[in-house]
Amino acid sequence: MIVTVEEDKCVAAGQCVVAAPEVFDQRDDDGVVILLQEQPPADEFERVRTAATICPAAAIRLSESLRT
Repeated sequence: MIVTVEEDKCVAAGQCVVAAPEVFDQRDDDGVVILLQEQPPADEFERVRTAATICPAAAIRLSESLRT
């Protein structure tokens, strides 16, 4: 899984951090998402999918294929 975020779309709701704190964080100054792991381990996949689903700004994109 490859995770990307669109920081300019982020509304700093923090739902991604609640859902997958090992993969997402927030900037202290404005709360915008910080991607901690572009390729999270398999045991994080379900949490990352949840984070993408509940993101109110749809700022998280997932690709299930590996980069070559």
